[in-house]
Amino acid sequence: VVFDSKRQFVAIGLYDPLSPIRMRALRTGKPGPIDRAFFADRIAQALVRRTPLLKTRTDGYRMIHGESDGMPGMVVDRYAETVVIKLYTHAWLPHLRDCIESLLDLHPTTRVVLRLSRGLKQHPEYLGGLTDGQIIYGKAITQTLTFYENGLKFEVDPVRGQKTGFFLDQRDNRARVELLSRGRRVLNAFSYNGGFSLAAARGGAVEVTSLDQSGHAIESSKRNFALNADIPTIAAARHLTIEGDAFRAMAELAKQGAQYDLVIIDPPAFAVRRSQIPEALSAYGRLAHLGVTLLAPGGNIVLASCSNPVSPEEFRQTMCDAAARAGRPLREIEKTGHALDHPLDFAESRYLKCLFAKA
Repeated sequence: VVFDSKRQFVAIGLYDPLSPIRMRALRTGKPGPIDRAFFADRIAQALVRRTPLLKTRTDGYRMIHGESDGMPGMVVDRYAETVVIKLYTHAWLPHLRDCIESLLDLHPTTRVVLRLSRGLKQHPEYLGGLTDGQIIYGKAITQTLTFYENGLKFEVDPVRGQKTGFFLDQRDNRARVELLSRGRRVLNAFSYNGGFSLAAARGGAVEVTSLDQSGHAIESSKRNFALNADIPTIAAARHLTIEGDAFRAMAELAKQGAQYDLVIIDPPAFAVRRSQIPEALSAYGRLAHLGVTLLAPGGNIVLASCSNPVSPEEFRQTMCDAAARAGRPLREIEKTGHALDHPLDFAESRYLKCLFAKA
């Protein structure tokens, strides 16, 4: 419980002496109980915010988005009948049962998988025997799991995959890419399991190249194309793959004179602390330079960043400056951010930036 200098109540929350964030506030301004009813109410409110998604061909989305849904240090993602809870603080462990039972009451599901942040895994002695990727409710996973995003079918590995198994926050931007892709040759750098690649193919791209340094991710993108082979435009699109470092591979493609009508660059986070911002902006600038070098005249480029410390303004300016230095100034089409299931309730939560432009 936190009081101000006049001993007036400020907040009550979860305390974690092992975390750089010592306290995660649950109630502010007015005191009240922290019990199962409290968690059930927070979860119910979060699910109501996602109601519009139930009207789409989407059963993969974020159900609880940490601080923005009043559950700081916890995210919950849905993949069809599998729910994945990821914890970023030990402070949730005493309340995990109440949260799971409340979630199952409101959203019955086949299984619940627990994922743990790197920080939690560094202190296994406080986990009470829980492990990363553990199925804490329901049936074991005996076959490949799949889910739908805007009618596209994807495989997902909630036990070993990055984050909780998929990058759900780019769903709306993938839909935007689909609308830009008809008749285009497309390069998708940092393609992971081919989300943007599939969207481009369904949109009518004649050729899509998926570039990623992970062989496992490349193979996953191939399987995802096979899962959607019944969609005529996807079956007709030529899907090429390149396994390698994106910086080096894009530079080599540029040397070869390769040209694409649409270039998508969606790298992992380059900065998690403010001290890393200069290095991150330098990397983003190099990618923008490479991207416009590979872009056919009048083509479209999509540049994304998930580095929380980098502001949207810093990111946009860096991208524009780098493209201008390459002799290909950007003409902005749209700036986008988070999807509905990743709500922005305070300035610090706006980690995702995406710039659509022509050059």
